[in-house]
Amino acid sequence: MENLAAPQFSPDLVRLKYLATKIRMAIIKMVHQAQSGHLAGALGLADLYTALYFGALKHHPFDPNWSQRDYVLVSNGHTCPVWYATLAEAGYFPKVWLSRFRQLDSPLQGHPHFFPKIQDETEINQPVPGVENTSGPLGQGLSQAAGLALSLKRAQKPNVVFCFLSDGEHQEGQTWEAYMLAGQYHLTNLVPIIDHNNIQISGRIDQIMSVNPLPTKLRAFGWDVWQINGHDQLEFQKAIRLIKAGVRRPTAILAETISGRGVSFMENKFEWHGKIPSQAEAANAITELTTQLDNLNYDPHST
Repeated sequence: MENLAAPQFSPDLVRLKYLATKIRMAIIKMVHQAQSGHLAGALGLADLYTALYFGALKHHPFDPNWSQRDYVLVSNGHTCPVWYATLAEAGYFPKVWLSRFRQLDSPLQGHPHFFPKIQDETEINQPVPGVENTSGPLGQGLSQAAGLALSLKRAQKPNVVFCFLSDGEHQEGQTWEAYMLAGQYHLTNLVPIIDHNNIQISGRIDQIMSVNPLPTKLRAFGWDVWQINGHDQLEFQKAIRLIKAGVRRPTAILAETISGRGVSFMENKFEWHGKIPSQAEAANAITELTTQLDNLNYDPHST
């Protein structure tokens, strides 16, 4: 686990680390309170979501349907605690919603659902501000994102479509069909963000059905690949800026991440893919994350 005892970070990076740690704390609380959900993958994505929503994404939390926004779609929907916590932190909806994660009367379900605005909406069918797609069966999100990117390109609109997906989803044929379509139609407005933690529900991906070498395979489908440390938030933002500035071919971001990041006893352990922490484990996780917050010496009211 990263040692934050004496951080030497730029002010922008300290803020991002602070926000990522707060979001990790929210994830622990959500899943423990619901007694259901997926912790480890969500914890591993907190740095990427924070870097995207708080510095790289073109969006308006108070106007989620702003026509000029960048779109964010999530294919690995079981990691939604990090998406919900990030959206709440950014101001898309009240943080109190997080306490109702996975409840029957809550719009924050275990896999995000996209609902158009309807007159007779029930509470559970209430649209979740910031959620742009329905997920559930893995392997479908990149197809959704490619279709959206293609329609935007044909309409000559400038919006960029980001799609989070897992490395395990590259074991599914539909994912590669989406890559093939995007390469064929030169969808440079589509940016897949691949969560490459080498873990799936029952073990390590390279031992179950390896998807490597991903960069070589993607290039064969007409893509370029930007490989990054998925916990280096400034490197991630730099990659997004350069892709937005203009690329020759569709470009994917392959982010090497650590499942369970931030909680020492959860890191890089597939057993925590869907395990629910006990009261003591949740308390220990919050204690670790609180120490990380304190070591940052960051005052959120100073900016």
